[in-house]
Amino acid sequence: MDMYKHYVKIPSTRFSIWTLIAIIALFYSCETKKETIKLADFEIANKWAEMTLYILKNTPANSPTFASRSIGYIGLTMYESIVNGYPEYNSMVGQLNGLDQLPQSNTNEEYNWKIALNAGQSSILKNIYLQTSDENKLKIDSLHNELFAQMEGEIEDKEVLARSEKYGVEVAERIFEWSKTDGGHRAYLKNFDKDWSHPVFSGSWQPPLFSQSFSHHPLHPYWGKNRTFLKINSELAIPSYMEYDTTPGSTYYEQFKSVYDKDLTLTQSEKEAALWWGDDPDVTFTPPGHSYYIAMKIIDDRKPNLIECAETFARIGMAVADAFINCWKWKYHYFTERPNTFIPKYIDQTWESFWPDPPFPAFPSGHAIQAATAASVLIDLFGEEFTFVDDSHAGRERDEIREVDFVPRKFNKFWDVAVETANSRFYGGIHIPLDNQVGLEEGKRIAENVNHLRWKN
Repeated sequence: MDMYKHYVKIPSTRFSIWTLIAIIALFYSCETKKETIKLADFEIANKWAEMTLYILKNTPANSPTFASRSIGYIGLTMYESIVNGYPEYNSMVGQLNGLDQLPQSNTNEEYNWKIALNAGQSSILKNIYLQTSDENKLKIDSLHNELFAQMEGEIEDKEVLARSEKYGVEVAERIFEWSKTDGGHRAYLKNFDKDWSHPVFSGSWQPPLFSQSFSHHPLHPYWGKNRTFLKINSELAIPSYMEYDTTPGSTYYEQFKSVYDKDLTLTQSEKEAALWWGDDPDVTFTPPGHSYYIAMKIIDDRKPNLIECAETFARIGMAVADAFINCWKWKYHYFTERPNTFIPKYIDQTWESFWPDPPFPAFPSGHAIQAATAASVLIDLFGEEFTFVDDSHAGRERDEIREVDFVPRKFNKFWDVAVETANSRFYGGIHIPLDNQVGLEEGKRIAENVNHLRWKN
């Protein structure tokens, strides 16, 4: 019996030893893999850009105007949270409109700039989007913690960790305090001002029956009074508009007639472009978010270092933000009508545009001005030619009303993106050619001012 007992214990003991060895080996393998995970600079920057777009898309009452402002401050925070670690680059302090001071890093102490960027992005995103859901805020925290956990293994000195984290948050908080004074803080609480009495005259904007919004009040009538990031961008001359004239053959009449004629001959490709660039804020990350997305695509391809990534998002964000402020200033200066009011009255009373009207005046085109701004920034940073596919809406369900699918767009030049974005609003029947022409011209001018800031020594 004793021999039997001894016999049966041997395989049991062997089994437990080998099981233990296997478990230890598996654990060691997992730990080794965890230690070898090291995110590249561009991956960290793009993960925060991706989170920014997620919050834009999934926060109720978001608008193109507020989204443009948001990416301005979020992009700037990415840049300022790390710029002191790159001696060849300059801070925007003293260069931007009212940004006179930011926390300074101690030149005698060590910082990890990826940790600072990570902390700064988490802080500014939650502050700018105070109104987003608790679930979304947890997603922001989760990304911050995930990236922190992956990066902290690179840093032996825990004081460097704490110092870098603290610095990123301080920069973000200071930029957020500055943002509160620009005129657009928490503007989502009053997207449509019911107390604002809009002018009525021949050729003035009117709330159309075929619209993206149920509101009979236009979006953010005071947005054009907000502080621009660059003072020079607040001093731009008001572009010229044409004289109202309903006579067939007049410049005014023919501008609207061209929209009507195009609608009768829309190709499938033009319908796809109109659908792709719609970027309805109720279901997408808005037109400004689309520009931020394109910057992500370029960064993913070029894989620049951390400061170059941050500069890209800062330039795009601030340029697009200033473009929207000027665009809204000029929209409410002229308060011009859209084709959905002119064409049924003077050309064809049964006509409806291919795409529904947005709830604000027409001239100039917001799509055109912000797309031109973004394209001009990217050209200055990366050169004119760049082949890429915009797949931002890939996988979305077919638009059964218009019988059009969401088809990804391929481009070989940045400016081609701006042109198609502008043209898409013409195809959609919501902008006349002049709206787009001036939008492209003014967007390029605004971007040039941003490009000419002293980014480097």
